[in-house]
Amino acid sequence: MPVEWLLLSPVPPPVREQVLAAARPRRFSRGEVVFHEGDPGDCLHLIQHGRMAIRVSTDSGETATLRILGPGDAFGELALVGPGIHHLRTATVTALESASTLALSRRVFASLCARHPEVERLVISLLAERVDQLSQRLLEALYVGVDRRVYRRLIELADIYRSDAPDVSVPLTQDDLAGLAGATRPTVNKVLQRLSAGGILRLHRGSIQITDVKALHLLVGPNASH
Repeated sequence: MPVEWLLLSPVPPPVREQVLAAARPRRFSRGEVVFHEGDPGDCLHLIQHGRMAIRVSTDSGETATLRILGPGDAFGELALVGPGIHHLRTATVTALESASTLALSRRVFASLCARHPEVERLVISLLAERVDQLSQRLLEALYVGVDRRVYRRLIELADIYRSDAPDVSVPLTQDDLAGLAGATRPTVNKVLQRLSAGGILRLHRGSIQITDVKALHLLVGPNASH
């Protein structure tokens, strides 16, 4: 099934094809780092297949997982905007499995924008979406309890890792989920243990098997995706 990039949906098909044709294919093995936090960067990545983890380092030297991205998502957009030749990456991106991307360099992006000004608006829209997502997560941290934050992240992960199987296996650790939910691992573990006792999921070493996504939606209530 062809990948549909939401980022490119606003532009006409001929322009979209030019953008994709101008990008350079990249392949990554499981556990391979696409780039490190602080590295110079000059390209945007469009994910063709596989999942990527976006992680940052904390002041205490630990690592927090901010987002999990899958096919159709994009990352690294800051490298295409602003002054300077090289933008410093603000996070580390790691392939969670065998993955591939299409990398659009700053130079090629500038050339496309010169011919098709609407291409530049794509990245501006993506940046605006990122700001909105950060605002939503900040509001969550301030006004939403840990339990509901964990439920919401599990629902999002179930969508990212969905398959034809009735259960959804999420190959992430509780540390990863804690970072996504903005909580500590011990607190998240307590929430997961309650969900496990209720038959909503099963805990395995290095993975979480969600057996009842509908029950998670009921626990969250209205606006479960926000």
